[in-house]
Amino acid sequence: MSPFSRFAIYFAAVARSGSLRRAAEKLHISASAINRQILQAEEEFGTPLFERLPEGLRMTTAGELLYDNLLRWQKEFQLTRQQFDELQGLKRGSVSIGMVQALAEGSFAAALADIITGWQWLELNLRVADSHAVSEKVRQADVDFGLILDPEGQAGLSVLAFVELEMGVVMRPDCPLAQGAALSLGDLSQLRHIVPGAPLIVHDRVAMLYRHYDFSPANSISCNDIRLIKSLVLKGSGVTVLSLLDVLDEVKSGQLAFIPLRNKLLRPLTLALCTAPSRQLSRPAQMAIQKLTAVMEEMQAVGERRGSGPESGG
Repeated sequence: MSPFSRFAIYFAAVARSGSLRRAAEKLHISASAINRQILQAEEEFGTPLFERLPEGLRMTTAGELLYDNLLRWQKEFQLTRQQFDELQGLKRGSVSIGMVQALAEGSFAAALADIITGWQWLELNLRVADSHAVSEKVRQADVDFGLILDPEGQAGLSVLAFVELEMGVVMRPDCPLAQGAALSLGDLSQLRHIVPGAPLIVHDRVAMLYRHYDFSPANSISCNDIRLIKSLVLKGSGVTVLSLLDVLDEVKSGQLAFIPLRNKLLRPLTLALCTAPSRQLSRPAQMAIQKLTAVMEEMQAVGERRGSGPESGG
């Protein structure tokens, strides 16, 4: 059951596609039927909702206002339905989660697989994007909650949980330096470096550190893909500086070694679970948050087990 009129469905389809024909094809009805509904609404509202242009239909200011309100009403109705279901003890609902690419495999993917397997009644909508895009989806309530990196300075977010993950040197376990409790840049001067490139979020931290100490390793390799960087390290092509988040699963399995790089200039990477401040979370969303927060707590525990050595300079 939907409280939304036939006009609302037709209007939203045209607003999204910018074309009567494409909207008609999507809804499997005639374009004239859609046009008739829109013309009647425009007459009733006393204002045009679309500009009729040679290339298609474009929303007027009134049309944009109506479209934004329709989207908001649909989201609120979906949440109300879930709350009704919870009152009746029904297992039904949907959860939308935004997350950064770094979480698309490993512990978070395993936790999502557990949710999918254990809660087969749940409709799960997963959106993977960079931190800025996920933050925007959270603010606009396009997702129930988001997992983003370095949320400080981002307005309009409520942080429900966070974990700080240190930066360190990643190398093969058979490298002589892999047995150390902590390293400095000076310890790495004779090794080939695989440097994380932009737009990786660790790029700015590593580049700042190298600049500060005027550290220019010979024959360095620049790469902007974490998976390729890890593959190169595994094959013995060099060492790299990444966050524990980037290599957590490889470290746990013993494929790679992660040695903390102790330096007060090198801030840890913050992973945060955020919602919009006014967001009312459904019971399924709260359950998903509880599951993913447990993964974040495990990450924190792994990081703490790495030990804490003294801070060092270059």
